[in-house]
Amino acid sequence: MPKETENFSILDKNVTFEGTLSSKGKLIIRGTIKGSLIGETVVISEGGAVYADVKAGSVTVGGTFEGSLRAMNELIVLSSGNCQGKIVCKDLVIEPGGILNADVKCLKVQERQIHEELPPKSKVTEKEIGN
Repeated sequence: MPKETENFSILDKNVTFEGTLSSKGKLIIRGTIKGSLIGETVVISEGGAVYADVKAGSVTVGGTFEGSLRAMNELIVLSSGNCQGKIVCKDLVIEPGGILNADVKCLKVQERQIHEELPPKSKVTEKEIGN
């Protein structure tokens, strides 16, 4: 049975992409992206830059990110990373030296707040029903 391989893409240094980019698997960015990006796993390496609206499963920032970012799983800002803008993520990790200047919302906190705002479910007992 053939072994399933992971999709792997690289936007290398000295390459600039402007527009909407969609990627499956892991995308490593060493160049520059401007516009919007949709992906599963996005890694902005040291020297790479993304100025975009990003929606991804997980994002690692070792270079520069500016824009809005929605990471359904995690956002990791490495010690060489600089992340600015509006961030929504499930888990957040910032290494010492990493820079995060952003409006950050945690999905877990939002989910918890939604549940707290809902009225508690009423429990009806058999006595109240008349059985």
